[in-house]
Parts: sequence; C-alpha cells; structure tokens
Amino acid sequence: MLKNTQLTPEALRDTQAYRELGLSADEYHLITDQVLKRLPNYTEIGLFSGMWSEHCSYKNSKPVLKKFWTEGEQVLAGPGEGAGIIDIGDGQAVVFKAESHNHPSAVEPYEGAATGVGGIIRDIFSMGAKPVALLDSLRFGEPQDTQTTYLISQVVAGIGGYGNCIGIPTIGGDMAFDACYQKNPLVNAMCVGLLEHQDMQKGQATGVGNAIIYVGAKTGRDGINGASFASAEFNDAKATQRSAVQVGDPFMEKLLMDACLEVIHDHRDILVGIQDMGAAGLVSSSAEMASKAGSGMKLNLDLVPQREKEMTAFELMLSESQERMLLCVKDGAEKEVHAVFKKYGLDSVVIGEVTPGHQYQLFHHGVLEADVPVDALATQAPVYQREARRPQRLDEQVQTQFEPELANVSATLKQLLQQPTIASKRSLFETYDSQVQTNTVVQPGSDAGVIRIRQTDKALAMTTDVNGRYLYLNPRMGGEMAVAEAARNIVASGGQPLGITDCLNFGNPEKPEQFYDLDEAAQGISRACQRLNTPVISGNVSLNNESNGEAIYPTPMIGMVGLIKHLRDVTTQDFKQASDAVYVLGTTAADFNGSELQKMLTGQVSGELFDFDLTAEAENQRILLQAIQAGLVASAHDVSEGGLITTIAESCFGRGIGVNLTSQLPAVQFFAETQSRFVVSVSMANKDAFEALIKNQGTYLGMTTATDQIWVQTADQFFDVPVSEAKELWEGALPCLLKQRA
Repeated sequence: MLKNTQLTPEALRDTQAYRELGLSADEYHLITDQVLKRLPNYTEIGLFSGMWSEHCSYKNSKPVLKKFWTEGEQVLAGPGEGAGIIDIGDGQAVVFKAESHNHPSAVEPYEGAATGVGGIIRDIFSMGAKPVALLDSLRFGEPQDTQTTYLISQVVAGIGGYGNCIGIPTIGGDMAFDACYQKNPLVNAMCVGLLEHQDMQKGQATGVGNAIIYVGAKTGRDGINGASFASAEFNDAKATQRSAVQVGDPFMEKLLMDACLEVIHDHRDILVGIQDMGAAGLVSSSAEMASKAGSGMKLNLDLVPQREKEMTAFELMLSESQERMLLCVKDGAEKEVHAVFKKYGLDSVVIGEVTPGHQYQLFHHGVLEADVPVDALATQAPVYQREARRPQRLDEQVQTQFEPELANVSATLKQLLQQPTIASKRSLFETYDSQVQTNTVVQPGSDAGVIRIRQTDKALAMTTDVNGRYLYLNPRMGGEMAVAEAARNIVASGGQPLGITDCLNFGNPEKPEQFYDLDEAAQGISRACQRLNTPVISGNVSLNNESNGEAIYPTPMIGMVGLIKHLRDVTTQDFKQASDAVYVLGTTAADFNGSELQKMLTGQVSGELFDFDLTAEAENQRILLQAIQAGLVASAHDVSEGGLITTIAESCFGRGIGVNLTSQLPAVQFFAETQSRFVVSVSMANKDAFEALIKNQGTYLGMTTATDQIWVQTADQFFDVPVSEAKELWEGALPCLLKQRA
C-alpha cells in the first residue's frame, strides 16, 4: 500500500491502483467524472476507498436495511448514530450496539477480538452512556485441529483481556461450532450502557469556527484502511495482512472513557458533538460529523498526535489506531476540554475547525492534500441493488422431515450433551470477569445475563442469539427464529423485550444466492421484530464472510435487551428445589431438520426447515412473562438446541436437582427443536394459579426430586441418567476437546 502513495493522479488512473483499495473502475470514474470532475490524488482515493467500503457505506446492504422495522414509542435514537437508545422510564435510557470483527480475528485473533470489544465500548460512551455490560457471539469451525483451538483460545483471551482490564463485566453471549466457520470465524461483540436523558450526545460538528479536537491515543500505522480489508472477500493470501489489524490498550481506553464522560456530564454546555474514530479512522469520524451537521471541515494533519515518524496524509486519515475520539467544541472553550484530558494524561489537540459550505479539506506540511465535498464521502456512496436468486441448495431440499430412530435415548442424551455447540462453555467464559462494577445479578450460563440498575428496583436482561443452521435451510424463517429465541431468553429471565441490535454476517453480496440469503433473512428479522415489538435500533453489516469462495452459514446475530421492572421478577433456568411441578409451555412436534440431533447423527443439516408460528411464539412469551410477574414461577428455561430433554437436563445441573417426569410424547420428540417452548418449574403452592393462567398452553410433566436422577417416562422409552454423570459429561466435553487438539 505504501509504495503507491507517491503515484501521480495520472499514474493512479493508468495503473488502476485504486483497485487494490477496494474501489471498482465504475466507482473510480464516478469520483473523477461526477464528484470531483478531475483526477483525484492518492490521499483522496484513500478517503473514498474507506468511506465507500461496505463497512462504512453499506452500499450493498442499504436496500436490505431499509426493510427493517425501526419504529416504537420506546425508541429515542435508532440506526444512524453511534448506538441506539431506548427509553426505560424515570429519565433513564439503555444504549446498545453490536459490531463484528471477523476478518481481523481470523488474521490476529487476540488483537482482533480485543479491539472489537474496545470499538464497541467507544460507540456506547460516545452517546453519553456509561458502559455497564459486554456480551459476545462467537462462531468457530469444529474444534478438531490445532488452528481452530488456537483461534478459540486467543479470541476468548482477547475478549477477556480487554473487558477485564477496562472494568466492564462480560455477562452473556453464545458460541457455536460448524465446519463452515473453519477459516472464517465470527467474532461479534455487544456493549450495553446506561444513560440519563439529558446526557444524550450526537456525532455532529455544527457552528462555523467551532474547534475539532482530537483526544486519546496517538496515531500509528496499525489498522490502516481496515474498513476496506473488512469489506473484502477473505482468502489464504489475506490471512497474512496483519497490518490491517489494530492493536488495543484497554488501560488507555479506560482513561479515555472516563475523560469523555466527564466532558459530557460536566461540560455539556460547550460540547457540540463527539464520535469514535472507528472503521476508517479519522476520515469517518470527521466527515460524518460534518455531513450530519450540513457543515464543512478543515483539518491540519501536522497537528495530529503521531507515534511513528513520517506518516503520510493517507496513513493519518485511514489508520485505525485504537482509543481515539473526535470532539467538536465551541470556539473559545478549547482550554476547558484540554484541562480535563490533561488530568487523565491524554492527548487533546485542536486539529481543525468547522467551516462554511460543504467542503472537506485536509492540509499536510502546508499543502492542500484533499479537497472533496463532505457529503460525497459520508452519504453519497453508490448504492447497489444486487440480484437475488434463490439458492440451489433450497431447491434441492428433500421436502420431508428427518425421522431419527433411536435405540437407547439415554445414551443419545449423553452423546448430545457432549456436542461442542451444546456442551458447557464455562471453561471459556470463566476467563471473563462477570461481576466487576458489582451490578451483575445473573452471570453467564443462564438464558440471559442480568444487571441491576442502581438506585432503582429495575434490572436489564440481555442476550445474543442466532442459529445459522436454521437460516441455511430457510433464511427468512431462520431470521424470524433468531429474533424469537433472543426474546424467549429475555422473557425467561423475567424481562420485557425492548429492541434489538444485529450483526449481519453473510457471504459475498455480489453472488445472487448469497444476496438472497441476506435479503430474506432481513425480512424475517423485521417481521419478528414488529410482531414482538422489538425494533431494530442499531447494528452492523459484515459481508464477504467467505474463505476461498466458500461462504459461512447465513448468521445474523441478534443482540437483545429487555427491562425487568422489579428485581423480584429476575428468573433463572435452574430448578430451585425438590417437589416443584415441571411444565413445558408450548407444543412439541417431530421437528428435526436443522437440529443438533440431525447434525450429530448424519454429520450435516438438511431438508426443509420445520414450521414456525410467530403468533404462538408471542402468546407463549406473553403468558410466561405474566406468570413470572405474578410471582408464580420458580425457574424458566427456553427450549433451543438439543430440544426438550437437553433443556430439562440443563435445568437440573445448577443445583443438582433430579426430575421424575411422564409424557405421552414418543422419546425421540424430546430431541425435537420445535420453537416457542419453555421448561418451567412452579412450587406446589403456586401450581393451581399457574395452571389457571396458562390454560391449555402448557403441559404438566411431573416433579423435581431430591434424587440424582433424570427420569422421564415417554410413550415408548424412558430416559434414566444420573444428573451428576450428565453434568460431568456436559462440563467436561469442551475442555477435553480443546486440550486434545492443542
């Protein structure tokens, strides 16, 4: 990249060096013929390459994103800002967003994961919110080789290393394993913050003459043009591009966060706008701030704090060095801001000002290095309506349901509990500090993480969810199911779902079958969000998740937050005591296509995805939440991968409580993954009231016991497995796999 920085505009045109930066010939000619009406220099082409990348402009996904349902009376700020904001009453709001760091984590797993966490934290406090919780959603290949186990260990270490050092608890997430993620792991990070309404901020630069102040770490040569790198299809050659990966410093981020929040809280009268220098670095933050305000901007790059010598304008603008923010401050108040950052030992430098008009001008060594219309960078990237074609795999699906035959269901349960996607992840997430800040009510391992809101009787529940296998078999219905499962996790924890953020992890949108998956999944997500009143308030698109032409499963991660109105309503999945009644809320069918059982028995998922009813889903969630809020529920656990028997077993593990259950279902259906179900336990004192509330929506199965036994008599077989043995297999499977392959 550096070797081309001295190319003249003519040589840049003739050699087509812009292609190396991710711009097509058509895009280059659009810049030369319509936007600038002249030949751009290398710095200017660099600005466009970053800002017109998919990661920054959403040029391939905007038509899809417009289909999302983003309404709702609870929404204070939706897509378009650093993060979304939802009102939770009493002058408070919850702020949350998720980001992907997939390509960087494939190349440099520790720093890729760590800086993904750091970036999403900055998005939250740039809105004026205090970050209070982190979550992650991870996808890896099967843990059968040393490269995959290395990726797993380093990604987990990176997430824990950054979150633990900065002092924000990691309280939830999800992890799954499939061969399609072997060379393209997914590393999605989510951050949740709390905000007082009066502290809400926007990333804008208004007021001619107002100062543009750079704060935080110095700029280096790490992560240069990382936005373009993250927007390109992956292959073995790109696996060595470590220069595109940033390097993080959580201790500096902690100082930066505290300093920025102090300015926001104590100097709000002089602060005009604030934004993180994330993807595309200084150019994205500055150009977007000016464009949102309808302003122009002038920057002097000689003033940018630098940790390396002789950095070019291209490098300074496109570096993605971490722990940096950009502020717009009222003219004359600069010293007030400098004093705050000096107290924290951080750089704070005026590098430019807001100008009249709409031009974006960069000066370096006294030379005008770039002079472009600011909106051309920030809002006027080309938008492509890609062709969508139904994938051949869907047309070739066998239109029948997989019908497993199981001779010994107890042995099958033991085997299933050891599958990497189902097995306990405790050995990995115990790396994370989940209790720092001392607000954590429910730690990782239950359906959702829960934190209390200080000085109130309220709490927040949060989760991340998606099953890529379902989307592979039916992208639209799988999208609906992803939202529904996230909502089930929130409801099972005692919360009312509020809204979602997303990371849309898909393949190459220029391939019609891949774009079909993206478009269909978005429509499914939108439909479920509208039905469950969980608007999309923020998110991230990560396309080109392919390695050597092979795409991952369509994997739109859903991050959801819910409000628990009273702390007494906090509910966990563990059975609480012997002699409680056990119910399954919702109905069960022979739904095995795409299931963990099908994957375990056949080595793949195939066939037509089973039916899903959003109306039944919403009704079952409503009933359970009503029962929890009425004080009738001892435990609740949503039924997902592995089916009903896995959910029952997991509910036994927490306190070593057994069950004695009877069902008219055939044993095999205890492994079915029919949606819209919960396993619920209720004390005998509340049994009659609970049954009156759920009417015919649930089925009584039996009782919890003080024995070390999972006993379930079905219509044709019985499950008979010691709780202690099942738990040992479940907890030991993943550590054993990772140790063997290390």
